[in-house]
Amino acid sequence: MNVDNPLLADAGLPRFSAIRPEHVEPAVEAVLADYRTRIEAMLASTAPRDFAGVLGLGEALEDRLNRMWAPVSHLHGVADSEALRKAYAAAQERIVEFGSELGQNRALYAAVAAVAQRSDSASLPEAARALIEHELRDFRLSGVALEEPARSRFREIASELARLATEFEEAVLDATDAWSEALGDEAQLAGIPASGRAVLRSAAEEKSQDGWLVTLKQPSVQAVLTYADDQALRERVYRAYHTRASEQGPNAGEFDNSARIEQILALRHEAAQLLGFHDAAEESLATKMAPSPAAVLAFLHDLAARAKPVAVRELAELRAFARDELGLADLQPWDVAYAAEKLRERKYALREEELKPYFALDAVIDGLFAITTRLFGVRLQRRDDVDVWHPDVRYYDLVAADGQVFAGAYVDLYARSGKRGGAWMDVCRNRWRDGTHLQRPVAFLTCNFAPPTATTPSLLTHDDVLTLFHEFGHGLHHLLTEVDLPGVGGINGVEWDAVELPSQFMENFGWQREALDLFARHWQTGERLPDELFARMQAARHFHAGLFLVRQLEFGLFDLRIHREYDPARGARAMAILGEVRDEVAVIQPPPWQRFPHAFTHIFAGGYGAGYYSYLWAEVLSADAFARFEEDGVFDAATGAAYRQAILAVGASRPALESFVAFRGREPRPEALLRSYGL
Repeated sequence: MNVDNPLLADAGLPRFSAIRPEHVEPAVEAVLADYRTRIEAMLASTAPRDFAGVLGLGEALEDRLNRMWAPVSHLHGVADSEALRKAYAAAQERIVEFGSELGQNRALYAAVAAVAQRSDSASLPEAARALIEHELRDFRLSGVALEEPARSRFREIASELARLATEFEEAVLDATDAWSEALGDEAQLAGIPASGRAVLRSAAEEKSQDGWLVTLKQPSVQAVLTYADDQALRERVYRAYHTRASEQGPNAGEFDNSARIEQILALRHEAAQLLGFHDAAEESLATKMAPSPAAVLAFLHDLAARAKPVAVRELAELRAFARDELGLADLQPWDVAYAAEKLRERKYALREEELKPYFALDAVIDGLFAITTRLFGVRLQRRDDVDVWHPDVRYYDLVAADGQVFAGAYVDLYARSGKRGGAWMDVCRNRWRDGTHLQRPVAFLTCNFAPPTATTPSLLTHDDVLTLFHEFGHGLHHLLTEVDLPGVGGINGVEWDAVELPSQFMENFGWQREALDLFARHWQTGERLPDELFARMQAARHFHAGLFLVRQLEFGLFDLRIHREYDPARGARAMAILGEVRDEVAVIQPPPWQRFPHAFTHIFAGGYGAGYYSYLWAEVLSADAFARFEEDGVFDAATGAAYRQAILAVGASRPALESFVAFRGREPRPEALLRSYGL
């Protein structure tokens, strides 16, 4: 292979500064050609079909593909450019086509099946047996049993869905970057605290403008909708944000995802039916814990019955407060966050701005790492000699108690242009033992926090702290794996409705006094978070829990129903189904022009299609798992070690429910979720 291409360098970490768009397609072609040649040679061989020769080879080739593609996919999300987009789209099409071809290779399927049928297969290690099972299942879900023309049609659908998902995500990014509003009069900033004003000022400086600039990046939207006294400004920002990539709003039609939503749902439905499923929801659950769409709907409806009465009471209180205290006779959706912050301050004497000085980002990072050391006996050590894609990016080695480096993580935390919004963890390198060589796992951890200013460090809201802990929980699941087979190690292969367990589990430490004492100190005075302020935080913890939960239920029900009820004769009916879901569970009805589905990248571009319910499903597991720490001690070393071994270390080498039972000694109890919401 051409070693001048940085994407084809086998050794070490990616050389991000050397990667150019023109490297992408040649690297993909070279890796796929080698992959195909070696698979064909294996299938042509008369050697007995054994695990090493079939699945071991597949793991090695798949890992080689991931090492080449992971940095490209990551750069597409964090350092977007027009040239990279074109290269990414063309290369992704080739990878998806190749994957479809491989998934329908009957000779390869037969080779894996032959390994499964060997008399000695039962004596293989647990992870190897799990990998065989997953591979056979995935062949079936790739249409290996289909006959023409269904086989070719299934491959066409896979390629088209990959293209549409990329276009959907890029449209959201473009729509987010396309809108801004310059503010030249400081009076327009009334109500917005200093930290929020600094965000708007930095945005203006980035564009070489005077004054302040409101954008659709999350820190900017949050500052305006939560604090701006100017209701008209709040409405303009709400409208721009909630009509992104649609036929509505200030950029109506320019980046419209309407047709893509229709196409994605139609293609998913067609693919599911080709495989013999009733619909895309049923197909989605074939790889999840939940037994059926009906079981998920029952779970969500039960939660809605419990949460909606609470949300109704919360909204009635908020409306009365907004009317009597804020002069808002008719509470609108763009008033809700603003009024809620004022009500929270009134009820609990607590303002988010009062907390932010205690959550300087660097201190939070140090505290998170200290928590990790106490829980799992590992430490994180920063390195400055690693090639990164932006000066703000940090790299850390994970170091075991014996001083050995066993994993690594890239951390990219600030919002900026050309970077996808939200927060996520992704895989850079998998743990993979190839003979005597062990490839260490490496993760990408990405957030979009407000960057530091000339006078202040990056100060996080408490919600930001929980977001960081959440994504780091995913990272630990990947980094602390002890499974040497990438296909079932770390987060790979874990049921989608259980993969959120480690992430949601880590959020709990953001509420514990013992944990907060490790990092919650005033960035100027060094004073630790005062007891009375902590007490007010705890008192307000479940503030508007009902409203939050019905919003999550709205997302989950909408997602499942549009995939469950797709009808080729009637089309997707996405907005109509959304209206029905809102009639059932929502207590705040947004305006008819609101288009949140058009920017719902989780389900249309992020792997959560017919699976968004997973956040709530896994929260049952995470709340119940953390309850053991509450019983044994938040930093009990033995409990931390047990959690690491039972949950984090094993990946998908066994079903998630078995891992949970191994840790908890019993199956999960749903009431743990209700208790975590104070319901």
